[in-house]
Amino acid sequence: MPPSTSAPPKELRPGGELDRFIAARAEQDEFSGTVLLTWRGRTVLERSYGLADKARDIPNRAETRFDVASITKSFTAVALAQLVEKGEVALHETLGTYLDGFPPGLAGTVTVHHLLTHTAGVDRTTAAPPSGDTIEETWQANLEAVRATKAPFPPGSRFQYSNGGYFTLGAIVAAVAGDFYDYVRTNIIKRAKLRHTSFPTRDEVRASREFAHRYATDRQTGERYDLTMSENMGLIGMPDHGLYSTVGDLLRFHAATLDGTLLERSFAELFTGSKTALGPDVKPTLDRQAMAYCYGFFRTVLNGREVLWHSGSGPGMANMLDSHPGTGWSMAILGNYDDSVDPIVNRARQLITRA
Repeated sequence: MPPSTSAPPKELRPGGELDRFIAARAEQDEFSGTVLLTWRGRTVLERSYGLADKARDIPNRAETRFDVASITKSFTAVALAQLVEKGEVALHETLGTYLDGFPPGLAGTVTVHHLLTHTAGVDRTTAAPPSGDTIEETWQANLEAVRATKAPFPPGSRFQYSNGGYFTLGAIVAAVAGDFYDYVRTNIIKRAKLRHTSFPTRDEVRASREFAHRYATDRQTGERYDLTMSENMGLIGMPDHGLYSTVGDLLRFHAATLDGTLLERSFAELFTGSKTALGPDVKPTLDRQAMAYCYGFFRTVLNGREVLWHSGSGPGMANMLDSHPGTGWSMAILGNYDDSVDPIVNRARQLITRA
């Protein structure tokens, strides 16, 4: 008799293998954050560990808003997809069609498709995203940093993950549709009913009890420090990083991207379909049989099943947004340490794809 599909496997339920594995990571102080695992839209496992703000002794909770880091790129890709759907942006058009100030060699050869697939060679010329005294100054400083880029390879010839490339996509959104932040707020956050998602300023994050502080690891001492309260904290997020959200909102965003809420289903299939095959040197710590980049998402095959996902990491951040097409499984992990969550991701994916 085949196994029943009326309930999730015990290994993924509270007290099961995944739950115990996450708890062990937290007990060893290797994970601080929140995990939400759902099946067919129902919560299977929800756990929070560690502190959102150690100075004020505020614990991480399901409602805690974390810096999602590069998962921001998925929001930017959906914004571009909406403009493509409306006929206001074309995937084959060049960078110079929408933005000025780029070298002619890039403006006339780099396309929107190249930027979406990390094959453009466009990136910031600064070691870190510039931050000014105002949002406008910060935006312009980032724009100048990508305008000064010198592509290391012909556009389309190879994959090279690019934060600056996705900032450039956000600049295209702003050029075509107005202010980037307003566009995302109106056309993605409000439409998908993401009540705990925003681009807060540095002062808003520091003052509120709702946001997780980022506890980065000092490279010299190995000890963690509160980056959020340090001079290294940027003024505001950009199209490639710095959106704040909750695990619940991220799963709602993922569902809304695919179910017709944010995009027509045909455009959702186009944007989340595989575009660029990736070798074992890309995300080598994640289990896979094959992996590709889409537009703003990765797609992996593991144990013969697909996973649509995007990760986000950096000092004091370790995040993952997963969905398993056709099986009903989705998972969001948001953390405010920079210890990798890949061991949790691998354990969950193996259990789900073998179920």
